[in-house]
Amino acid sequence: MNYSSDTRYYLGFNLVSGIGPIRLARLIEYSGSVEAAWNATFGDLAAAGMDAKSSATLLAARAKLDLDAELERTIAAGVRLVTIADKDYPSLLAQAPYPPPLLYVRGILDSADDWALAIVGTRSPTSYGKEVTYRLATDLANSGITIVSGLALGIDSIAHRAALEAGGRTIAVLGCGVDVPYPVRNWQLAERIITQGALVSEFPLGTKPAPTNFPPRNRIISGLSLGTLVTEAGFKSGALITVDFALEQGRDVFAVPGPIFSKTSFGANQLIRDGAGLITKATDMLEALNLGVALAQQEVRAELPDDPTEAALLALISYEPQHADVLGRAARMPAPEVAATLAMLELKGYVRQVGNMEYVLAR
Repeated sequence: MNYSSDTRYYLGFNLVSGIGPIRLARLIEYSGSVEAAWNATFGDLAAAGMDAKSSATLLAARAKLDLDAELERTIAAGVRLVTIADKDYPSLLAQAPYPPPLLYVRGILDSADDWALAIVGTRSPTSYGKEVTYRLATDLANSGITIVSGLALGIDSIAHRAALEAGGRTIAVLGCGVDVPYPVRNWQLAERIITQGALVSEFPLGTKPAPTNFPPRNRIISGLSLGTLVTEAGFKSGALITVDFALEQGRDVFAVPGPIFSKTSFGANQLIRDGAGLITKATDMLEALNLGVALAQQEVRAELPDDPTEAALLALISYEPQHADVLGRAARMPAPEVAATLAMLELKGYVRQVGNMEYVLAR
């Protein structure tokens, strides 16, 4: 595996407790690079806003960690590291507030995952919930949508299996290390997911599942997805935490209505009452998110231009109008370069302008 020189430093920070995405972003901004941040003095850390305890923890860990050995350990485990600075970092997740700086991946993340939807719900579904989840996940996968969930028993597992059996892609986000999939009884399902998608986690190798790990995992589930669908969930279901994160990230939320006397449908029904999109079939979601042309969009991406800058920007454009500034941030390009590239793509017939600096695919 070919890694940038910065990967080892992102890995190092990920192995130090108490330094989350916000704190690390602030430290990198102050230091000028992730390498400089890793080698910062106690005084530099304080100037960047780090408290004394966190600074001491970082300096102590830095003295003990062998970053090259840790990198080799991930490679030996068949795990790929993807940093926020890498071009193949999931674009949807990159657009969410304070995304995880480092992802551990088993399997493959693909550009097709830009058309991803999360399906979550109870670990103890009724027959109704099982059937609804299976049908919706199957139809979405057949429409070129990547299914994202958390590998948990119940709704999560059904959504993953439906996507796999439909020949589609699916991503499982874990609240533990990708080398110790949880729950254990889903080990075989996890191995299948690796062949048609990926296992993803922000937690270091060997991390055991713990209650505090699941809210961060849910935040990644919603961050990887254009929208989150709750097919069946009770009043206190963990799926509702995923919904909260989706709303925080500006993503759409949907729910399947259930019997009013069913405790396992209480959460979903309440979401609909509070404004979530009511879903009775896959096309409801596809139309709400303008994803009815997902397969066509993926075909367009298969014919990207030869110029790497044009290809990188075109890969972010869909049939949904997007402002040039938004595209520039997602592509990490300066505004003049974005404007020039969009003008060239428009001349070549790849995109068209539909409003004040808003662009869509032209074919």
